[in-house]
Amino acid sequence: MKLVSHYRENKTLRKSFMQLALDVFGIDFESWHEHGYWGERYIPFSYADGDMIVANVSVNELDFIIEGKNYKALQIGTVMTHPEYRNKSLSASLMNHVLDVYQGKYDFMYLFANVRVLDFYPKFGFEEVEEYQYSAKISAGQGGFDFRKLELADDLDFIEKTVYGRVPVSKTFSTASSSGITMYHILNVFTDHLYYHSEEDAVVIFTKENRVVQLYDVISTSPVNIKNIVDCFGEADEIEFHFTPDYKDFQFQRCPFKRDGALFVKTRPGLELPKFIKHPFTSEA
Repeated sequence: MKLVSHYRENKTLRKSFMQLALDVFGIDFESWHEHGYWGERYIPFSYADGDMIVANVSVNELDFIIEGKNYKALQIGTVMTHPEYRNKSLSASLMNHVLDVYQGKYDFMYLFANVRVLDFYPKFGFEEVEEYQYSAKISAGQGGFDFRKLELADDLDFIEKTVYGRVPVSKTFSTASSSGITMYHILNVFTDHLYYHSEEDAVVIFTKENRVVQLYDVISTSPVNIKNIVDCFGEADEIEFHFTPDYKDFQFQRCPFKRDGALFVKTRPGLELPKFIKHPFTSEA
């Protein structure tokens, strides 16, 4: 076996990587790559047996926005091993390689681990961090504008331009340089939940059920007046935010966020991740 990385342009290895991701996680990277969203900031580090990718740890290079300041961050994702190559410490070897490659080059390194591997990442210096979800009570909106439902067949170019030119969704805590991840979510997760608010010139990703709005993202190239967007939610009593909101228009409640797994973080000495934050859903890899 050989250790390979930066092989996006190698069709054989790329196809094998995509097949492994599909087999292990059900993740389909094909359309994401075909649209050009696999950029330079997504880097797989893999073991290849001949032309077949058999184990992988990917790095997403992005930034954290914390109280308006930028910090270098690395999000680890797509940690996987072919079933026939498991129990050979390949994932551990790749993790150690990634730590060596990026030593001294980041402020925060983090990942979202599923429940089966919660004891794996502490071996590499990662610590589990509790997230918090924010919610706010609202009243039925009286907005003069309405949402236009976006369709990928007609609106993808506009959505892409907005995502790649966006301002952070929160200055308190959010991510930047994570547009490729967001476009994956748009192509594969939120296809039927994309809306345009013309007054705020914003792409809004949300669902609504039983008068509760699940607000996943507000994507715009300049700051928005969130009240104008909320007024268009219609018959709703509450918003649950899937990022860390810093709007001044609400009284927020917060509670520990329960996910299927946990957030693990490794920090540069002298730094700490802020408390009471929620990582933006649309930049989770």
